[in-house]
Amino acid sequence: MERTAIFPGSFDPFTVGHENIVTRGLKLYDKIIIAVGHNTAKRYYFSLDERVEFIRAQFANEPRISVEAYDCLTVDFAIKKKADSILRGLRTAADFEYERAIAQVNRLMTHIDSVFLLTTPEHTPVNSSIVRDILKHRGDASKFIPNTIYQLIKQKEKAT
Repeated sequence: MERTAIFPGSFDPFTVGHENIVTRGLKLYDKIIIAVGHNTAKRYYFSLDERVEFIRAQFANEPRISVEAYDCLTVDFAIKKKADSILRGLRTAADFEYERAIAQVNRLMTHIDSVFLLTTPEHTPVNSSIVRDILKHRGDASKFIPNTIYQLIKQKEKAT
C-alpha cells in the first residue's frame, strides 16, 4: 500500500530547510504532496502561482513529489488526497508547541496523524520571514533557498 504525506505551508519562499524536510520525508513515504496554502489574512511576497511554479521546478525530476495549491483546511485537503499523514518540520520548542496543538485538533477532527521531523542543525535559523526580508532588500539569499528556485527568483527580479 502506498504511503502518502502532505507537506503543507505557505512557502513564501520555499527554503533549504523545507527542501531538507521533503527529501528526508521521502525515506518515510512513497509520495509527498507539497501543499501550498493561501491565507487571505497574509500578505505574500510571491503569488500563489509563483510559489507553486518555483517548487515544481525544484522537484521536476522527482516523480514521487507533486505540488498543489489549496485553500481549505489542511486536514480536509489531506482527506481529499487520501494522505496517511501530515508532514511538518520543527525548528524550535516554540514550533513544537504550536504544531502540537494543531496536530491534536487535526487528530480529533479526523483519522490523520501529524509526523514531525526535526530540522537539521544547519537549517534551524532559516525561516521564510527572514529570507523574504533578505530578498525584499535585494540581499544575497542564495544560501537559504534551493538553487533552482533562487535562479527563478533572480530571473523574475530582472524582468521587473
